[in-house]
Amino acid sequence: MDRSSSVRLTKTVAEKAEVRDTRYDLWDLDLAGFGLRVEKSGTKTFIIRYRTEGGGRSAPRRFLTVGRFGALTVEQGRKKAKALLGAAASGEDPAGNVQEKRREKTVRELLDFYEEHGCFIQRGIHKGKPMKPLTKKYTMARLRNHAEVLLGHRRASEIKSGDIETMVADITAGKTAKDEKVGPRKRVIVRGGEGAARKVVRDVSAVFSFGARHGFVTTNPVENASVRKTDNRRERFLTLEEVSRLGEAFNQVEADGANPKAVAIARLWALTGCRRNEIAELKVHEVKLDQSLFEFDDTKTGKSIRPIGPAAAALLEELLKDRKSGYVFPAETGEGFYQSTRKVWAEVIKIAKLPGVTPHTLRHTLGSTATSNGEALALTGAILGHANPRSTAIYAHVQRDPSLEAAKRVEKLLAAALEGKAVQSDDGDSADNVPELDADLIRVLAERLSKEGSDAARLRAIIAQVVALNT
Repeated sequence: MDRSSSVRLTKTVAEKAEVRDTRYDLWDLDLAGFGLRVEKSGTKTFIIRYRTEGGGRSAPRRFLTVGRFGALTVEQGRKKAKALLGAAASGEDPAGNVQEKRREKTVRELLDFYEEHGCFIQRGIHKGKPMKPLTKKYTMARLRNHAEVLLGHRRASEIKSGDIETMVADITAGKTAKDEKVGPRKRVIVRGGEGAARKVVRDVSAVFSFGARHGFVTTNPVENASVRKTDNRRERFLTLEEVSRLGEAFNQVEADGANPKAVAIARLWALTGCRRNEIAELKVHEVKLDQSLFEFDDTKTGKSIRPIGPAAAALLEELLKDRKSGYVFPAETGEGFYQSTRKVWAEVIKIAKLPGVTPHTLRHTLGSTATSNGEALALTGAILGHANPRSTAIYAHVQRDPSLEAAKRVEKLLAAALEGKAVQSDDGDSADNVPELDADLIRVLAERLSKEGSDAARLRAIIAQVVALNT
């Protein structure tokens, strides 16, 4: 079918205009340049088309929305279109004027528009997909609590790179931090600092790129701003000695009467390397104990399969004794999953003397433990469920059994440390007797081992000897 046709537009014609697989236009025979656009969603909108600079075949063609059918009758739409087309014939540019008005909007109004129409993933294999509800919630909270507070009253088109640099400095200095009670048993806590500033500046960059595509601004001021847009390359992770302290803290809070669900969730964070909500929102049908794996329906990277080691499997088996469906960790009251881990986690890291450690640190810990002990990077990626192109390509050729064996070897180290046990290396020496090596060196050596097929235990022994001779 043609994507456009001409007809005498009436109420009956507009109401009966069929919905097709693609958008199409119906142009009015009575008023040239006046039409009805029918979207594949069923939305019907009055539009006009004209040429700028008073007309002429060489002049650029413009389209402009007049109004929604239903909010306007056909006659009201035609009357409004006639005035706009008359202005265009006189040399004006109604569509250009609309773009100029859009550029008069404030940053707050741009954020409103972004929240309604622009919360999509900007890059990667999921580019163009809507943000997950929780991701959107956190993104907009950062934008509202930082960017809107500092820049919301300014016109979006007037924001310069220097304004972005000032915004970042203010967030880093804590000028937007607050702790307010907003209702019964509910507070809004906003923290500043370098980490918050980096996240906010990335969010603001996405907003201005979106705004440029929709005519609110002509440039993205973040692009040329002298600010850090990425996190530090060195990720925080725990040593096995710190994991031992963490395990002792788990035991202590459990003995002190902490909610067993919260403690079990935290233990699984440490043993599996899964993301925070992948465990908190875990469903019974996603746990395949007979196959020693998780089969997540939906994660940050979509559907994902992860191997489960014996210690985690034993814990899950105990948890699933009386549960056949629903969440593994159901909410204490009402529907949904258990979400009260924050207080217990704060107590755990206080007891373990690990300030600043987050549940996500445990994910980095599993990855660093794996590479430090000679596991191939491909198998580490399989355990963590990475979805970058390299990891995805390798994982496509990795059988589940090798990745499961890797998960077992890594989890054995972490499980032993959680229980406060000394870990024996393959050559019989206690890990406590091996000097702690530079993590970056271990990673490089482990990668070399995975490529060259060397003996990891033998190399660790050699390194330990070298370090001993130099201490």
